[in-house]
Amino acid sequence: MPVPLYQAKAEFFRTLGHPMRIRVLELLQDGPRPVRELLEELEAEPSSLSQQLAVLRRAGLVTGTREGGTVVYALSTPDVADLLRAARRILTEMLADQGELLAELRAQEPR
Repeated sequence: MPVPLYQAKAEFFRTLGHPMRIRVLELLQDGPRPVRELLEELEAEPSSLSQQLAVLRRAGLVTGTREGGTVVYALSTPDVADLLRAARRILTEMLADQGELLAELRAQEPR
């Protein structure tokens, strides 16, 4: 029996539910990067980065290509970058709404 679409979507979003995985995807928006650059940028332990990259590879969000003695990672599709941009827009709107609410609450505080 096939997995319902809503369940597949939930699994997909769970894959995105780790800060390091999101940061890796953000870094790869600018183009492919070797592991050593990702390590420098993330200031992460190699084993931790390796684990997160494996999750992203299994989910089909990134690809890894061996170039000599290093592995270079890239987003599997430009749609991943589109998704990250959409998330940023949504968060920006949510935070703007919260800021407006906070300003309203502060304006109503008794002095």
